[in-house]
Amino acid sequence: MPIITLTTDFGQQDYLVAAVKGQLYSANRNLTIVDISHQLSSFNYPQAAYFCDSAFRYFPSDTIHVILVNMFDDKPTRMLLACHNEQYIACADNGLLTMIADGTPSEVVALPLPESMLPTTLTCTMVIANAVQEIVQGNTLKHIGKPVTSIVEKLRLKYVNSPTTMEGQILYIDNFENVIVNITKDDFDRERNGRSFKIVFKRDEVIDTISESYADVMQGEKVAFFNSAGYLEIAINKGNAAGLFGLQGFSEAMQKQSIALQNKWFYQTVKIFFE
Repeated sequence: MPIITLTTDFGQQDYLVAAVKGQLYSANRNLTIVDISHQLSSFNYPQAAYFCDSAFRYFPSDTIHVILVNMFDDKPTRMLLACHNEQYIACADNGLLTMIADGTPSEVVALPLPESMLPTTLTCTMVIANAVQEIVQGNTLKHIGKPVTSIVEKLRLKYVNSPTTMEGQILYIDNFENVIVNITKDDFDRERNGRSFKIVFKRDEVIDTISESYADVMQGEKVAFFNSAGYLEIAINKGNAAGLFGLQGFSEAMQKQSIALQNKWFYQTVKIFFE
């Protein structure tokens, strides 16, 4: 059975997630639909890219990933359908595709919205559902959509570095209030280059060891390790790191508000010093 993943920022308080699944099943009753998350923060592209990139790598070839996040950044006239890493991604033309793929995928087509219909959420997802069925039937992207000359591009949220430091943003705070930072193990190893280090946050909170898991420290102690997605995670064994340290995650809304208030940041960065 064809595998479809569904990622949205809809929440689950109303009918939208069920309606989208209904559209997909109406196009093909033999689909297997896997929920990745419906609780993504609104307007938070880095968080959405982290979720999608971290989850998609574990799915088999030809999986179709439907992403319905911040669909009305601008008035939509089309949706996008791309092939990336032998999988398909369908989403709005809002820059998220390039963040997930870390660039523009080699194959991207447009799925125009019907001019006779209002550009609502379910109009957009109806177009995607029809494209999903065409993929299942074996049609190629060039037969499913229209060629595109350009798409909206956004860059991944990158850490900042100097010869002796690297500074990352908080991508996500999970259900246990563990803090995930946009620094991967490869990033860290490359910048560290064998040197000793100190991970610093909230001025006087320091970690100078990379552990393998929460259990490497005593209950109530802070710990840093690289999670299953390969990103730096700061936690407290059987505790709530974000709440205890007052840490908040990155969002574009916070960034704009902070700039308007002369860079009085409402979220914190995590800095690593090398010696």
